[in-house]
Amino acid sequence: MTQPDITIYDIAKKLSLSAATVSRALNNNPAINAKTRKRVNDMAMEMGYRSNNFASNLRKGNTHTIGVLVHELKSNFITSVLAGIEKVTTEAGYDIIIAHSSERKEKEIANAHNLFHKRVDGLIASLAFDTENLDHFDPFFKKGIPVIFFDRVFEHTDFAQVIINNYRAAYDITSHLAKQGCKRIMHVTASLERNVYSERFKGYQQALKDNKLNYDKDLLITNQLSEEAGIQAAMQILAMRKRPDAVFVSNDFCAAVLMRTLQDNGVHIPKDIAVAGFNNDAVGKIVSPKLTTIDYPGIEMGEITARNLVNHLQGVSNLALTNKIIIKSELIIRESTLKKKPSQK
Repeated sequence: MTQPDITIYDIAKKLSLSAATVSRALNNNPAINAKTRKRVNDMAMEMGYRSNNFASNLRKGNTHTIGVLVHELKSNFITSVLAGIEKVTTEAGYDIIIAHSSERKEKEIANAHNLFHKRVDGLIASLAFDTENLDHFDPFFKKGIPVIFFDRVFEHTDFAQVIINNYRAAYDITSHLAKQGCKRIMHVTASLERNVYSERFKGYQQALKDNKLNYDKDLLITNQLSEEAGIQAAMQILAMRKRPDAVFVSNDFCAAVLMRTLQDNGVHIPKDIAVAGFNNDAVGKIVSPKLTTIDYPGIEMGEITARNLVNHLQGVSNLALTNKIIIKSELIIRESTLKKKPSQK
């Protein structure tokens, strides 16, 4: 049979103390002498007492809990963002509740409502592929609960957000491919409804234009950037009568799968087709040739996002005055795109 929770009244009865004395002792109140505090804490441990910090904080008007809603968990980038968030929130004395949408707006909506009813003090969110609006965050906005978005955001809104310059990053990687002599540069990406992919697409298009290359709609593939999607994209390339000489993929893992599939079918990388990814995941250093990519600083993004939210909660700053924070990214050139010798101009 499950034993009922031990209360401060049980400890007080055991030690012949008042409940108020036990409560103060458990909270290390200096009004209670050290000997009594030790007696109370020792007995609490012996009896299996668990403090209810949630209820205590709730009475004070907060829970010291921050909700984190992400679009997936099996991503090196998201893992690094979560590490950054956890570092800052732990140092500030906040717990976090993590929920993920599995790239589905229905699950994102349900999780947002769930986190709201768990009374989180604030929310950090990155949107799913198919999220169409921010209506499900209205309960937070109406209650004055701060929300800050990162990575996947809605453009042209006044809500606080932390992003990189996806347009510039895609422009740089496409220009690099053009400077390697590539003329038919394919772009493999995800839903253009999401800011990260639409901005990368725009940067890709502008780089083609500035390098006097024509945009060809047949060289655009939109998919889920999964393992299966990487294989399918590679097979689509292999079936083309006029293949691309370079492929820029909006995700390192998908790029690595695509590259391996091409190689398994006799394509030489980068001699026949140069391949570039995005995010600087660990897989890019393992594959051969090593993958050219964009360094997307996930840990820093997590730390900056969490710090801005915590500062707001602690009254240090006001998120209402923050619209957009842009973190620097960097092009990392590796062997997968080097068609020219380093000495060649």
